[in-house]
Amino acid sequence: MPVTGNQIKAARALAGMDQKALADAANIGINTVRNFEGWGSAIVRGRLDTMQAIKDAFGAVGIELLEDGQMSSEGRGVRLRDPKG
Repeated sequence: MPVTGNQIKAARALAGMDQKALADAANIGINTVRNFEGWGSAIVRGRLDTMQAIKDAFGAVGIELLEDGQMSSEGRGVRLRDPKG
């Protein structure tokens, strides 16, 4: 799933995580988080397993990374899942 650096940063903010907390939760280096966020609005180019680890870490705290077309408006985003399901 394509993700931007800004999405990672926004997801961290929504989850109340700092860069170290995300790195620890995803079992990746903090420099990887910093580098990925440095991509800004561009799609992050990284290893698929690293991107999946980040997605899983966010998923564990109820955060979804949204692709184009997953929201009512165009664009990418993040959201907090409904705890009911």
